Amino acid sequence: MSNDNLIETDVLVIGGGPAGLAFAIHYADLSKKNNLPIKVMILEKAAVLGNHTLSGAVMNLKNISQLLPDVDLTTIPTQTPVQQEEILFLTKKNAFALPFHPKAMSNKGNHILSLGAMVRWLGQIAEQKGVEIFAGVAGHEPIFENGKLVGVFTGASGLDHEGKPMANYQPPTEVRAKIIILAEGSRGHLTKKLIEKYSLAQDKNPQVYSLGVKEVWEVPEGAFLQGRVCHTLGFPLSSDQFGGGFVYGFSKTQVVIGFCSGLDYSNPAFDPHGALQMYKTHPRIAGIIKNGKLIKYGAKNIPEGGLFSLPKLYHDNFMLIGDAAGMVAMPSLKGIHLGIKAGMTAAQAAFEAIKAQDTSKETLSLYEKLFKDTPEYRELYASRNFRQCFTSNLYFGFLKFGINLITGGRGLSLSGKSKLEADYKHCETASKDNHLPKVAFDNKMLFDKEADLFFSGTKHNEEQPCHILISSRDTCVDCIERFEAPCQHFCPAQVFELSRDAQTNKGKIILHPSNCVHCKTCDIKDPFQNVTWVPPYGADGPQYDNM
Repeated sequence: MSNDNLIETDVLVIGGGPAGLAFAIHYADLSKKNNLPIKVMILEKAAVLGNHTLSGAVMNLKNISQLLPDVDLTTIPTQTPVQQEEILFLTKKNAFALPFHPKAMSNKGNHILSLGAMVRWLGQIAEQKGVEIFAGVAGHEPIFENGKLVGVFTGASGLDHEGKPMANYQPPTEVRAKIIILAEGSRGHLTKKLIEKYSLAQDKNPQVYSLGVKEVWEVPEGAFLQGRVCHTLGFPLSSDQFGGGFVYGFSKTQVVIGFCSGLDYSNPAFDPHGALQMYKTHPRIAGIIKNGKLIKYGAKNIPEGGLFSLPKLYHDNFMLIGDAAGMVAMPSLKGIHLGIKAGMTAAQAAFEAIKAQDTSKETLSLYEKLFKDTPEYRELYASRNFRQCFTSNLYFGFLKFGINLITGGRGLSLSGKSKLEADYKHCETASKDNHLPKVAFDNKMLFDKEADLFFSGTKHNEEQPCHILISSRDTCVDCIERFEAPCQHFCPAQVFELSRDAQTNKGKIILHPSNCVHCKTCDIKDPFQNVTWVPPYGADGPQYDNM
């Protein structure tokens, strides 16, 4: 990157995930086809593309084929075709196969893969096409002129805990662009600011999320079939919680085990990481990994609100794509193909805007028009009220889901739009009834957070200012008294520690930001919205490799 404090480009993409890279690749192809200069820059906060990328992941490669029609898709690393699939309902000891397999959850023709590895593969293709990619650089603050977004500041470095410059201080770089593409993933901090500033979520349902916690295990050959996909409902969740587990046969000797917990739960003592560990005690799961070895761990939030939670996708000089916009199709819990298609349609709109020298919201509205004419939009529309079915009781939710199927997704709402409430509003006062069974961690099969964290490869410069911002310590005290600090439970990386005075028993929160795996659950679930997540130094965070 230039040593100057100002860089200018035509298009700036924030985030080097599948959506951002799909945008850049398609924009580069359009530019080359029309003999126009390719001036696209990507800022990616991970040290290496893919290091902050985590997904299940089971993917339909159709949109990759459309993005790269001349590329042999067998060159995508670490992929295996789905050979077998099942959905199980688990009790504490038993497993029952569902009598039918919903079409929306079918994985026929899909592939199990490492999304991080695919992202690195896409990054190489993008660079070959002339896209500039700067890894280890986080977009930190938006730049506005005359009320419009015109660029971003990268984060400064060389600051002490109080934010004061040290001897190695490096000031922020100002990166300006005609169009900015927000592809920074779910609950992106810049996206969050822009949605609020421009009221992009007005008249929309609030976005709701799940937290996905995932481990990769090395197991003896034959422990789980390569290409097998297993999704589960039930244990260890109670009937008033949304979520479920998954087991994927990644290779002959590697298996992916994960658990997704809807963050609209009410019990302040619930622990999504603990749910994964409890999940592994089930005989069906324990039998797979009993002679295995844990090799990777990670966590990520997943936007699940669906079509009615999508914000307006564009405004003057910018567009939102992929998880940053909340593009995940339910109930299949898949968003990669949506992000790729959104990236491609946004690239078409951006190209037309740059060519016309008009980046107004009126011109960029082409993006939404193009996206609404895709099978991916129709997929979102068909499941537009799915997540709303499961806000109280699992069994009643299945009944409402059945009505959704009969009514073409409309459901029971007279308006055709069922309501949702933000996750942080679902938290009941702490009581003895909240306490959950404790997991007996042995750090061989069942891992506590600190032991699991080691397998995420997470590293942070510990001299920098804390990137977990608490607005009010007094509010923390109120939260401890009322809810017994749910942050100590919902964080999958032990960033929040509740400490009590030995004499007064008064509690306070001690932060361990160097543990953070960037899942942003604290920003979502804190019942007082007292926590804000911002990026630490570029290159800091988890190292997910092939997660």
